[in-house]
Amino acid sequence: MTVTRFAPSPTGYLHVGNLRTALFNWLIARKAGGTFILRLDDTDPERSKQEYADAIMEDLEWLGLTWDRVERQSSRLERYHAAADELRAKGRLYECFETPTELDLKRKKQLNMGKPPVYDRAALSLSDEERARLRAERGNGVWRFLLDHERIEWEDGILGPVSIDAASVSDPVLIRADGQFLYTLASVCDDIDFGITDVVRGADHVTNTGTQIQIIRALGGAVPAFAHHSLLTGPQGEALSKRLGTLSLRDLRAQGVEPMALISHMARLGSSKPIELCDTLDEVIAGFDLSSFGAAPTKFDVNDLFPLTAHLLARRPYAEVAEAVEALGVPHDKAEAFWNVARENITTMHDLEAWWKLCRDGARPVVDPEDEEFVATAMRLLPDPPYGPNSWAEWTAAVKEATGRKGRALFMPLRKALTGLDHGPDMAALMPLLQKVRR
Repeated sequence: MTVTRFAPSPTGYLHVGNLRTALFNWLIARKAGGTFILRLDDTDPERSKQEYADAIMEDLEWLGLTWDRVERQSSRLERYHAAADELRAKGRLYECFETPTELDLKRKKQLNMGKPPVYDRAALSLSDEERARLRAERGNGVWRFLLDHERIEWEDGILGPVSIDAASVSDPVLIRADGQFLYTLASVCDDIDFGITDVVRGADHVTNTGTQIQIIRALGGAVPAFAHHSLLTGPQGEALSKRLGTLSLRDLRAQGVEPMALISHMARLGSSKPIELCDTLDEVIAGFDLSSFGAAPTKFDVNDLFPLTAHLLARRPYAEVAEAVEALGVPHDKAEAFWNVARENITTMHDLEAWWKLCRDGARPVVDPEDEEFVATAMRLLPDPPYGPNSWAEWTAAVKEATGRKGRALFMPLRKALTGLDHGPDMAALMPLLQKVRR
């Protein structure tokens, strides 16, 4: 069975970059009829907050990306201790005592000599007495995984064949000096224990994947199929990381972006397939193909989400929005007609309020100087509400006969006089909804 996971840290809100990872893993699981696990990487007790965990789940539910179960790393610390003991027994985990300053000096020296700035494994040559002395002087050290200096290779689901020379990578720190387990070890244990078969994540994890493959094998686990999607940039190719604070999913929701508009966009962005607006998640699942994605950085423009949202709303039936429409105060007997008139003239659901305010309270007339006399005549011919389905045709016919105007010169000034706008719904459909007209 296919088993995937999305593993956010509950240290902040989800943003569009996180969503790409979550969505790909969710789609793979659902397309295969497999299992999707939400794993909260909450081993950092200071930064991990329950409010962020709740927000992550709320955002995923808003999008319809439901999970089959939730796992929390904070409840699995005993398992990580056992894995660390196993690696120590196999000679694959060793304690190091260098200070950050010492490590920085070593890196600079290596760079000056034209060598890769990797950890020199000096701690391996320490005697038991030297370790005891350093521990007494500096406290506990960090624990590094001893990499086999060989090429690490895998067939990436997006990048194709990948090969990393482990000798060009520092032995990764798995346990901090304060005893906190870092992502690399905890994630490996979880992927082994939960039977993860497929892992999709950002291209910035490629080197990390190489080291994790060795750790998985050292612990006797099965290596999942890995795929690394491209990183998002801004519309001009600029780093998106500086703007992610304004691209959280809850911010997009607050701006009125529709879930299916966002998912439709992200499920194709960066692939060889054109972006296609879907009405249901089943349509997204059916059209998803991981192999269609490329390695090049992918430009993301938040403004692309609003036309998709507008198109989605324009074809949404009244039954799906009835509650929201009536919550504005639209009378039940007019609510469906109001939606059918307004839906093709809104970008987000937030825009509905302005249209209902226009219908309920009337709009301040907009009259061009050359049309003042014409509009004055027209308004004298306009009866008071309520209006019916033929009111617009009857009124414009009467104005045409009285003034001789026709075509755009007739209809546009009248539209602007009633709505204050030079665009909008068909006036024959809008006029029966007007409860008040400002004269």
